Amino acid sequence: MQWEVVIGLEIHTQLSTQSKIFSSASTAFGAEPNTQTSTVDIALPGVLPVMNKAAVDKAIRFGLAIGAKINRKSVFARKNYFYPDLPKGYQISQFELPVVEGGQITIRVGDEDKVIRLTRAHLEEDAGKSVHEDFHGMSGIDLNRAGTPLLEIVSEPDMRSAAEAIAYAKALHSLVTWIGICDGNMQEGSFRCDVNVSVRPKGQAEFGTRREIKNLNSFKFMEQAIKYEVQWQIEQIEDGHKIQQATVLFDPDTGETRMMRSKEDAHDYRYFPDPDLPPLVIGEDWIERVKGELPELPEAMQARFESQYGLPGYDAGTLTASKDLAAYFEATVAAGADAKLASNWIMGEVSATLNREERELADSPVKAEALALLIKRVMDGTINNKTAKDVLRKMWESGDGADAIIERDGLKQESDAGAIEAIIDGMLAANAAMVEEYRSGKEKAFNALVGQCMKASKGKANPAQVNEILKRKLG
Repeated sequence: MQWEVVIGLEIHTQLSTQSKIFSSASTAFGAEPNTQTSTVDIALPGVLPVMNKAAVDKAIRFGLAIGAKINRKSVFARKNYFYPDLPKGYQISQFELPVVEGGQITIRVGDEDKVIRLTRAHLEEDAGKSVHEDFHGMSGIDLNRAGTPLLEIVSEPDMRSAAEAIAYAKALHSLVTWIGICDGNMQEGSFRCDVNVSVRPKGQAEFGTRREIKNLNSFKFMEQAIKYEVQWQIEQIEDGHKIQQATVLFDPDTGETRMMRSKEDAHDYRYFPDPDLPPLVIGEDWIERVKGELPELPEAMQARFESQYGLPGYDAGTLTASKDLAAYFEATVAAGADAKLASNWIMGEVSATLNREERELADSPVKAEALALLIKRVMDGTINNKTAKDVLRKMWESGDGADAIIERDGLKQESDAGAIEAIIDGMLAANAAMVEEYRSGKEKAFNALVGQCMKASKGKANPAQVNEILKRKLG
């Protein structure tokens, strides 16, 4: 039997506000346990929550960015459940009337574009955190996170593979950081993913029973968890067992999911409107103000890169996957580099070096203006592309500019036709057998002869001139 995978994501995005969603306590990461918890966050008797306007701003900003409906009136509810890190016994969230409804995000998997529909995005407070690793035989509770503002973004079950789920999560991560509502730090819990996974026989309209994989904070772990869970569910069904709706955890050490608890439905949480919070009313002027503050969005920038700079769709999509990368590209072009060459160098050598050294682009020792000068030296024939890669490495290590390195190390390209011709004559005399191979019809021998010329010139000969003169002499 052929099986179809059905995946939907619930992503908890921590909003980058200075204070919590209903109190003035700090949201800064890394403080000593229980030092950033106010009486409001744990609902001591007599305290009242007060809505953080900056959190609403960021929710509106997200809704506008995905083309969603911003509800002019939304309601906060109490979601009742009992857990050690939730001292209130309930979480303030939104249920029937969220602040954002609908919207969509376009993802690319391989050469295909796919639209993923969003169900809703609602504001809520985070719970605290149970701490196990610092204790023996017991657990500690850190309530610093309690009350931290979250925007929970819920997708429709539109994804059909782990690859699509990862593409969607990455696109969403890029968007929330791009529009400045979240720092996107997955290690610190700022962007956490819950993945609902089910399988069904191919062609069946009815969904299978889903299991929810909780709190994934790595795209790599998300992919591993989905693939394991899909295979596990298929094997269970084929062995005659029924899938039980459940919440599961992924263990990176074993690569397996394990059941945490049977999954609750909405009615199990006994939602009811929070009596301490009036409805959230958003006026047209508020929405217009936030709209005016939105930056150029990735899709619009990608289209502009294609039209303004003549870049292929792949290049434009890659460069606009990150706001920093897009800005670096535009600064490189503004400093005089050819757009396509700038794209090639940034997506190639620059990105590869950053990945190898595990650096962020902001920490690159080669700034956009310095890269532009290096590219211009390739464009004007001062150095060839192979030498330029060596120059970039030296720029990276020393912080020196391209011109200084080219002059100091004598790397200027040889473009004198007479000098190149002399090098070729010497090379042909020394490689008579290879010349005969080429003349007998072995085309690959020509590339080998070019390589010998470049070697004889210590990489300095202009490759285009080498090819031209060599073809003439062998013709």
